[in-house]
Amino acid sequence: MKAAVWHGQRDVRIERVAEPPEPPPGQVQVKVAWCGICGTDLHEYTGGPLYIPLERPHSLTGVQAPVIIGHEMSGEVIAVGEGVQNFSVGDRVVACPIVGCQACRWCRSASMAQCDRVAFLGTSWTGGALSERLNLNAYQCFHLTDSIGDEIGALVEPFSAAVRAVAQSGASAQDNVAIIGAGPIGLMALMAARIRGAKRVVAIEVAERRIEAARLCGADAVIDPSREDPEKRAMDLTNGEGFDVVIECAGLPATILMAGRLTRTRGRLVIMGVFEKPAALDLTDIVFREKIVSGSMSGYGMYEETIQIMTDPRFRGDVLITDRIALDDLVGKGYHGLLNEKDQHVKILVRPE
Repeated sequence: MKAAVWHGQRDVRIERVAEPPEPPPGQVQVKVAWCGICGTDLHEYTGGPLYIPLERPHSLTGVQAPVIIGHEMSGEVIAVGEGVQNFSVGDRVVACPIVGCQACRWCRSASMAQCDRVAFLGTSWTGGALSERLNLNAYQCFHLTDSIGDEIGALVEPFSAAVRAVAQSGASAQDNVAIIGAGPIGLMALMAARIRGAKRVVAIEVAERRIEAARLCGADAVIDPSREDPEKRAMDLTNGEGFDVVIECAGLPATILMAGRLTRTRGRLVIMGVFEKPAALDLTDIVFREKIVSGSMSGYGMYEETIQIMTDPRFRGDVLITDRIALDDLVGKGYHGLLNEKDQHVKILVRPE
């Protein structure tokens, strides 16, 4: 079968690989319908390896580069391993990329994403979703409701991460919320905050296509730092206080510094962006104004809630999906499009067949 294989930085190849074996006990085999290109995929392509084991095999899975990539997927169960009771052949599913050791304090306390030996679909698992088929643990899979099609289903994984980050921020009907970056994750965080009932949600973005997308997704205002002073505009929008909640989704040194400064005294800053290198916050400002800073990684534990939220008409999956491509076009149209044509693209889906 065909698959996208990461060999090294800026070296992703579409290759013929062995088909997955019959699923072992506790696993299912899934035929992939659609797979989204994630910001993490782009970081692995341009600046990796970040999560892909390169020098030695992964301690839990034994996987080592080269690896099949991709994790934002929807698909259909085509085989079921021994002992699996909740899934049958023909079921439509989405997948959580988290694979835990099942033994550490985090796995035992339902926080598998923080597992001491955590592995991820698409970086350190035996298969990836940018392939025709793969085996998954049954606990990674979730039934996709009939009201959500396969294309929108491929957005469940990234949207779950946004839902979790917004929940972690505690955003409420009294809060002014700023979303830094209106790429796919930023737009999803914007919609999650709107559906949660935040008082005002403001997007901060420079790309014209994404500014328009933010408006379509319900932003009350959009700040373009290339055209105006974001701190001054933030003060104008929040009666001089700054934002109660700021969610950083861009993963750039300049945006994380901005995110900290836009957060009000005792406000909450949640960092979702993936950084290729360490970045700075104004720690004196954090200390003196007692701001709360946390990270948020993955949507683990939020999938069923996320699928339900996605049936809300305020979830605009149609705004997010800007292209659909074949697997052979992953690098040329997919990666290069998202990296170099941000005024044209938000989310690109790949058909692995």
